[in-house]
Amino acid sequence: MRTSNPALKPDVFNSGYYSQSSQDVMTVDGAISKSAILLAILLASAGWVWSLAFQSQTIGQGGGMAANIQQLATFTTVGGIGGLILAIIILFKKTWAPVLAPVYAGAEGLVIGGASALLEMQYPGIAIQAAFLTFSTLGVLVFGYKAGLIKVTEKFRSIIVMGTGAIFLLYLASFIMSFFGVPFSFLHDSSPLSIGISLLICFFAAMNLILDFELIESGARRRAPKYFEWFSAFALLVTLVWLYLEFLNLLRKLRDEN
Repeated sequence: MRTSNPALKPDVFNSGYYSQSSQDVMTVDGAISKSAILLAILLASAGWVWSLAFQSQTIGQGGGMAANIQQLATFTTVGGIGGLILAIIILFKKTWAPVLAPVYAGAEGLVIGGASALLEMQYPGIAIQAAFLTFSTLGVLVFGYKAGLIKVTEKFRSIIVMGTGAIFLLYLASFIMSFFGVPFSFLHDSSPLSIGISLLICFFAAMNLILDFELIESGARRRAPKYFEWFSAFALLVTLVWLYLEFLNLLRKLRDEN
């Protein structure tokens, strides 16, 4: 059973230990409750950064807003680097997920809060629109999956895995080539091609949620250890953060295009 979410690899539940006690095993409800806790931490962290940004704003001539851009950029950078380090540790030390996953959520909250505030200053209303799209997508996919309207076949899984891998390689190439002064403008401008690429990326990010749902249910069926509730919640948060940031990017391009 494969997934393109790096936190949910094919061997993720092969820990070599499956408890026979019902109190020591992973459950779907447990993973959902842990996901809610991590989401609450992320939103609290993001809300704190957001409040700092707009508490310090000043209203200039013509009603224009000015805020501490450098501070927001620092929060975003620190949160991104810290979140990446924590994610790598969790991937290799899954038993640490109950302790590190909440810290990861807090770090990603800095990223979400900083990036959202920076774009909100340029495009008023963009943050709430991206949040609405993210949670609406999550709700629709949960309903479709639980109702049996969305079936995860081997072909479906392979397409999402390969597509997500291609997206990762594209972003990696863009990052490396930027050091040589070769920007991938089609990823960042507001051309029809760039908007189309963003739509495709948002689609693949959303479909990763379906693979995450399936693998979490598989872990519960296979009686994975209890700490996998936190690990699974972490994995879902990784996908949700990716989806939200991609929606932000898409909305930015649409605003620029108009």
